[in-house]
Amino acid sequence: MARNEEKAQSMLYRFREAQAAELGLGTRGDRRPKMASACKSLRECERWRGEILREISRKVSKIQDAGLTDYEVRDLNDDINKLLREKRHWENQIVALGGANYRRNVAMLDDDGKEVPGTKGYKYFGRAKDLPGVRELFQGRKEEEEEENQTFAYYKKFLNQGPVYYGDLDDNDQNLLHHERQAEAEDWEEAFANVRETLGLSSDTPTPPIPGQAAQPSIKQSSVISQATSKRKTADGESDAEMNGSRDDNKRTKTEGESDPIITETPAATEDSARLHAQTAASFIPFLQTEHLLPPKMPSHDEMESILLQLRKKALVEEYFGDGK
Repeated sequence: MARNEEKAQSMLYRFREAQAAELGLGTRGDRRPKMASACKSLRECERWRGEILREISRKVSKIQDAGLTDYEVRDLNDDINKLLREKRHWENQIVALGGANYRRNVAMLDDDGKEVPGTKGYKYFGRAKDLPGVRELFQGRKEEEEEENQTFAYYKKFLNQGPVYYGDLDDNDQNLLHHERQAEAEDWEEAFANVRETLGLSSDTPTPPIPGQAAQPSIKQSSVISQATSKRKTADGESDAEMNGSRDDNKRTKTEGESDPIITETPAATEDSARLHAQTAASFIPFLQTEHLLPPKMPSHDEMESILLQLRKKALVEEYFGDGK
């Protein structure tokens, strides 16, 4: 029997080695590591990545064979996906060692510019696309995309519409507002007729005004209100001037050692202007009357002095003579 050195030099042995190298099998001592992170040489990582690419190319060519059974096609497609996953691990290791970046995240597109189904995750090659269940998967995705495109084409005409389309400018149309007021008045009268019939009121009962369409103040009332407010402002200005003058007098008298003078205040508004304001406010609030909106009547200075004097007298009488019980 020939020795091992002689066997290694034989033509058949060298042919087997070349065939194994072409198929990517390699020798027993020169096999690809199972873990890409275990390889610390950039050159070796490049070598194993090239070997995986050759295996993928060979199996992709083999999966096109029409004589393969469905089971063999499924096994080949699974092997190709495993090799792709392993290739991605080696590419990550190459990047970690400072090598070139072979990773590409560009999606595959068809003639219409849409992403080809099956390009992410698990991929199908060659006859694997015609396997039972896979063809229906691709057709279902295509039908879903067509439905989405039809829906988008239908709703596309509603995009980029102006405010007129949404009715934002209807408030500026006086004719439309007039028709709306007429319709609102008719509905109000019909509703009041139903209430009057339910409560048994007489037919002569007047229809109350619509709360949202309360009577607006007339031009005369508006002019009177403006005059009253102007008078009020002038009165306030005069009172402020008097108060400032009295403060200056107080400062002077304090420096001279004299007593402080008594400050007198002018009324803020007259009774007529207050009643006019109350009438205007009551016209907008139907369930309130003018008397309800009048400001409270404040006692005058003399009335306050008389009340305080009476209280003081009463306190002195109770202090010296008792409660009188």
